[in-house]
Amino acid sequence: MPLFDNAERAEVGTLYKQKSPDAAFLRGLELVGPKMRWYVEEARRLAPNQEVAVHCWRGGQRSQSMAWLLDKTFSDVQVIAGGYKALRNAGRLALKQFSRPILVLSGATGSGKTKILQALQALGETAVDLEGMASHKGSTFGALGQGNQPTVEHFENLLFYHFLQLSIPDSSPVWLEDESKSIGRVYVPAELWHHMANAPVVVLELPLEWRIDNLVQDYAKYPIEDLKTAFSRIRKRLGGQHLKAALTALDQHDYTTAAAIALRYYDKAYALSQQKHERVVALRLQPTTNDPNKIAQDLQTWCQECHTLA
Repeated sequence: MPLFDNAERAEVGTLYKQKSPDAAFLRGLELVGPKMRWYVEEARRLAPNQEVAVHCWRGGQRSQSMAWLLDKTFSDVQVIAGGYKALRNAGRLALKQFSRPILVLSGATGSGKTKILQALQALGETAVDLEGMASHKGSTFGALGQGNQPTVEHFENLLFYHFLQLSIPDSSPVWLEDESKSIGRVYVPAELWHHMANAPVVVLELPLEWRIDNLVQDYAKYPIEDLKTAFSRIRKRLGGQHLKAALTALDQHDYTTAAAIALRYYDKAYALSQQKHERVVALRLQPTTNDPNKIAQDLQTWCQECHTLA
């Protein structure tokens, strides 16, 4: 709940720099005074549990003044020491110092990694859905069916907060999907990327037919024109002839052929990425069934056996 809008913030900031802190303080009071009742009522709506945190950019008069006001009606009002900037720094530090073991779930496009992570979570394992937080599935088709992506900054904040909750002393692993540094328009913070790049990898090796079936199941539900647009974005890498074949297949509702053509590009890209990054492969799993729940059970059993041996 912002104390000032952008114009008001600029005005107060200009007064602070060009005249004096006192002039900025008085103008701030002038702006805030008529809205004091609204601040309280809006804060009550947003924080029905009576817990409020107030912050400035670095911590200052505005946050202290608002905390004084809200303290009259809320049971728990805290001022973030050092402000939003300190909060961001604390988030980066917590992520950098994250000490629980991490396992990265890898596999070629269409392996169903996200569904397997969700199944692992349902079994009681700790899994973080980076693509869910990013509102993007990480490929040229990744925006289909997703809402607006968060800003890069907000995505980082979500990660900082989420991993802070996972920073309890625990030897059980945190599962993450193998991602590139960018997920749509957002980026994995360097602190987390370092952990992922050095974590053991579990590689899923599914038959091509299963992966095609998974892609059809995931993407055939979207409008054909949206699928065509996504295919067109990889024209240079796919090649004009393959793109034309994919678009024709979509016109004929032949999603199987279209998915197989897409994998021509994605399998090459996956193989290249694996060659560039030498990582420790802890397990290569060749599932006996194309069932994310069964695959998750197998991974959980393997993980528990490794933990027992350790």
